[in-house]
Amino acid sequence: MRPNSLAFRLFVTAAAWALVALPITAFVLVAVYRGAVERNFDARLNVYLTGLLANATSQGLGTDTDPPSLVDPLFTLPFSGWYWQITPLGNDPRPVLISDSLLDQRIPLPSRKGVTADTNLVRHAYVDGPEQQHLRVLEREIALNRNGQDEGRYSFAVAGDGAEIDRTVGEFRTLVIIALSIVGAGLLIATFFQVRFGLKPLRAISHGLAAIRSGKAETLEGELPAEIKPMQAELNALIRSNHAIVERARTHVGNLAHALKTPLSVITNEAGGKRTTFARKVTEQADLMRDQITHHLNRARMAARSGVIGGATPVKPVVEALVRALQKIYETRGLSVQLTCPDDVVFHGEKHDLEEMVGNLLDNACKWARSDVSVTVEQAADSVVIMVDDDGPGLPKQARAAAIKRGQRLDETKPGSGLGLSIVAELVHLYDGEFSLNASGSGGLQARLELPNSRLDK
Repeated sequence: MRPNSLAFRLFVTAAAWALVALPITAFVLVAVYRGAVERNFDARLNVYLTGLLANATSQGLGTDTDPPSLVDPLFTLPFSGWYWQITPLGNDPRPVLISDSLLDQRIPLPSRKGVTADTNLVRHAYVDGPEQQHLRVLEREIALNRNGQDEGRYSFAVAGDGAEIDRTVGEFRTLVIIALSIVGAGLLIATFFQVRFGLKPLRAISHGLAAIRSGKAETLEGELPAEIKPMQAELNALIRSNHAIVERARTHVGNLAHALKTPLSVITNEAGGKRTTFARKVTEQADLMRDQITHHLNRARMAARSGVIGGATPVKPVVEALVRALQKIYETRGLSVQLTCPDDVVFHGEKHDLEEMVGNLLDNACKWARSDVSVTVEQAADSVVIMVDDDGPGLPKQARAAAIKRGQRLDETKPGSGLGLSIVAELVHLYDGEFSLNASGSGGLQARLELPNSRLDK
């Protein structure tokens, strides 16, 4: 994995999280386990403490009585780590009673260290005992009353070997570290394969785009995850748009070649039949024009291959500009051009294409109209509808299909090349729209465009 790759970033993020989460988990588990071990150990000490209190209460602690004892032999072995101690409180001169295991040593009491008692009036603490032993001590203060006689207040303390707790917790800590280390290594391995598997569709996209670029495929195919399907649809739409732009460039090139072919041929023929200097110059310049046209048309074909999907174009400003221009052009005829268009209508395509489609329809309507031309723009649920009506002579139903063929001119008395409506039809086809010629309510012809709001295939 390269350092700047998505796979590396995902793997490092997961590894960093594991390195943080697993030690915290280990610490929490060990702390919880230590608390449980301490509670069990304290319960054991509390049993001994209760037994010591019972023996002291039954036997008494007078000077003429034997000290109480516990049955467990651990309290008789010297420095076994298990001790008991009964300490008179206040100014009581009676001696401190201790277990045989303490010999002549004493246990530091939790009450002397300021440890507070719990709800059962028992103090819990760790202290340093004889031979640097780590002891767990339970202490309880109680006033003895035997046979109605007050025997004073005493501190009863029982201590156990805290090393047992440390050993038990240490063994558990080792097991936790081993287990979580194995889990961490497994998580890293699983994360590595998860990242590789999760990013596999991106590699498929890379291979698919390489196949498109090399000409082995036309679109990005294959079943991709739901999260990547919108990107697949966008890429395929972009590819189709580029293909459409190329076809459009070829169409424009053919239209231009058709429009210039006849005038150049007429000029060349007229000049070719004469031997004057002017004729030779005309022929020379006509040949130069033909070469320049060929050169720039070839450049146009290449430039069209770099086209992209158009953006969103507000319709009203574009159509208003066309209406103003045509009113000035046909001002001498006194034509009235009316526009009805909401402000928020948007065409999902290139501004130039919209100008070319509506401009050709308006120009055609103004040529044939007697006095009135109207443009109506409507926003449908999923398309934009543009209708251009004139009050001219109109067209018979059988002639409307012929009117949109390339170079077809139904009346040679009107200026033009006969390409306008065919160009509109081709552009509408590229945008997956509909173009039709119908009878207008004003008696002339109505040109109707329906352009979808989105060019993406569903």
